[in-house]
Amino acid sequence: MAPSSSSSQAYSKDEKVLCFHHELLYEAKVLEHKFKDPNDKKDGSLYRVHYKGWKNTWDDWVPQERLRKLTEENKELAANLKKDMDAQRRAVSSKPSTSTSTKKRPFGSDMTGSSARWSEDRSSAAPQASRGQKRGREIEGIDKEDDFVRRPAVRLFIPDGLKSILVDDWEKVTKEQKLAAVPSPTPITQFLNEYYEAEASARRPGSADADILEEVIAGVREYFNKSLGRILLYRFERQQFYEVHKQIEAGHGEHAGKTLCDVYGCEHLLRLFVSMPDLIAHTNMDAPSVSRLREELSKMTQWLAKRIDRYLATEYEHAGQDYLETSKNGA
Repeated sequence: MAPSSSSSQAYSKDEKVLCFHHELLYEAKVLEHKFKDPNDKKDGSLYRVHYKGWKNTWDDWVPQERLRKLTEENKELAANLKKDMDAQRRAVSSKPSTSTSTKKRPFGSDMTGSSARWSEDRSSAAPQASRGQKRGREIEGIDKEDDFVRRPAVRLFIPDGLKSILVDDWEKVTKEQKLAAVPSPTPITQFLNEYYEAEASARRPGSADADILEEVIAGVREYFNKSLGRILLYRFERQQFYEVHKQIEAGHGEHAGKTLCDVYGCEHLLRLFVSMPDLIAHTNMDAPSVSRLREELSKMTQWLAKRIDRYLATEYEHAGQDYLETSKNGA
């Protein structure tokens, strides 16, 4: 990821900011500024910060990438990260210690309550994949199973409104035997493009923050296109997927030249967000990169949660008798 190309200070002395310390954001005040390399101001900046409510012994020099402006949006992000961390700690403390505690978690295991139902149902629909390491290794770029426990976790924050939609999604597909509209009137590509336009306006062109945003969005696209048919579908949706995928592969017709992100909507993207912790845990990303990815994905889910009516309001469709028969025969 390229460093910022600007030599100017992004934060001024005595400015109140938010600063990452591990996975949480804390209020802080900028005390001093210096360049990482005095001879190369394009190499980036360091800021000495004092954390609000902490002793001066905790004052620290931090890279610019760990600082955020003290905006209402970033304060909301800080509160949600803390809320999510507290929930994770309570969940861990309430579970009895077992010899299997270090084993790989199933996809969607970060969901709580009744939403865990759809995770188990969907994982059983993956073709030629067991609930163990095969499902993880099907995604290109995922590392070996025996390295899993050493990977830093991505405890992704999912807003409550999106959790409710995930539960409704499970019930509509598995219980009511309905299907999300494909092609979607607001496909994932549209959502990602509009999110990029909104978020990029707050980032300086050519900066590390701008580069990271582009990389994350490109990564979400790639992960979705690779994982949809493998781990994100319920059994009842597989016939729909086969038909769409066949048209895409054929290279002609209404889906010619398109990817899965161009035809599927955010109902399915939500499932990827829930699966992301397990997917990322099998990569070679280091802890700082995982922490930054978690922040970027959390901001994306928050942005989506505030626009449910735009991206997640499409009615599910009755599959029809022909589809029911075909799906039943192919099960």
